[in-house]
Amino acid sequence: MHQTFIGWAEKRISDDRERTLFTRMAQRSGIDHRWSVLDATGQALHEKGGFYGDAWPSTARRMGIYGDAAPALAMRAIEALYQQVPIDGITHLVVASCTGFTAPGTDQRIAALLGLSPSVERLLIGYMGCYAAVVALRSARHIVRSQPDARVLVVCVELSSLHLQEKPHIEPLLAMLQFGDGAAAALVTGEPGGIALHQPFSTTLPDSANLIRWDLGDHGFAMHLSGEVPGVLAAALADPAMLPIPSRDVDLWAVHAGGRSILDAVARGLDLPADALDHSRAVLRAFGNMSSATLLFVLARILAGEERGQGIALAFGPGLAAEGLTFERITP
Repeated sequence: MHQTFIGWAEKRISDDRERTLFTRMAQRSGIDHRWSVLDATGQALHEKGGFYGDAWPSTARRMGIYGDAAPALAMRAIEALYQQVPIDGITHLVVASCTGFTAPGTDQRIAALLGLSPSVERLLIGYMGCYAAVVALRSARHIVRSQPDARVLVVCVELSSLHLQEKPHIEPLLAMLQFGDGAAAALVTGEPGGIALHQPFSTTLPDSANLIRWDLGDHGFAMHLSGEVPGVLAAALADPAMLPIPSRDVDLWAVHAGGRSILDAVARGLDLPADALDHSRAVLRAFGNMSSATLLFVLARILAGEERGQGIALAFGPGLAAEGLTFERITP
C-alpha cells in the first residue's frame, strides 16, 4: 500500500510547497513497502468503492473489520511459527494489539481458532503502542520464571491501515506514512536455545506525554506524532543511565523500527556503528512501522542469522516511554 498511499496523500495536499516537501520526505522515509489487510479483504484502500474511497468510515466500521481480520492475520503468523518450532502444549497466550477493540477479545478468538484448551491462561495487552512487544515478552518471561514448564505463545497483531484520517495536512500525513499492518508470533519457554530473555527495563521521559498520542474518535484512532520525538530520544539515550548495560558491551541491537528519523536518533544518541541497526532498517524498508509487531520482526532476523552475543531490545511509544529487555543470542 505504500506507493498507493503516497499518491493518495499527494492529491490531498493543496499547497504546492507542502506537497513537494511531503514527496521529498516520503522518498527519504527508508520505506519501500507497507501492507494492508484492506486489500486482502477486497476493500482496496483509496479506489472508488474502497474503504477510504467514498464516505469516511466510522470507528464502528473499522472495528468490524478489525474483529475478523486481526485474528486471521495472527493465525498466519502462528502458522509461520509452527513451521519453525512445535507449538503444542501451550499453557499461556499473551496477545498485544493497540489498533482495535473487540469482545470477546482478540486473545479469545485466537485461542478458539487454535483449539486451545479452555484452561489456557490468557493475557491481552492493549493500547500500549509500539513498545507493547517488549511488555508481551517481559510478561512471558515472568510467567516462565515462576512456572518453569510453561509454554507461552506470544502474538503481536496490528492493523494500522484501519486508522487513516481525513486530515490533508503534511504533519498527520507524514505520521500515517510510517504505518502498515503486520503480525508476528513467538514461543517463550524455559528450554535452552534461540534468544534468551534477560533483564527488563523501562522509563518514561519527563514532560513528553503529548509527543506520541493516540486519540479515539468517531473516525478511527488519530495518531499524533510530534517532530520533536527524534531529538528528545537522542538526548535521553545519550545518558548512560538509560540502559542497564553500556552500549559498548552490546553486540546485537533489536530496536523498534519506528521510522528512519527514530533509528537515526537512536544511533546518534548511543553513538552506534553505522551497521548496528541494519536489522531494524531492513524491517522498516520491507514493512514500515507495524506498531507492536515490528520489534518481533527485528528479533526474527536476529534469530535467523549467525550473529551471537549480548543484545538489547528497545522500543518507544506513548508517554513518551521506552521499554526494553537485555537478551542473548545463543547457539541452539
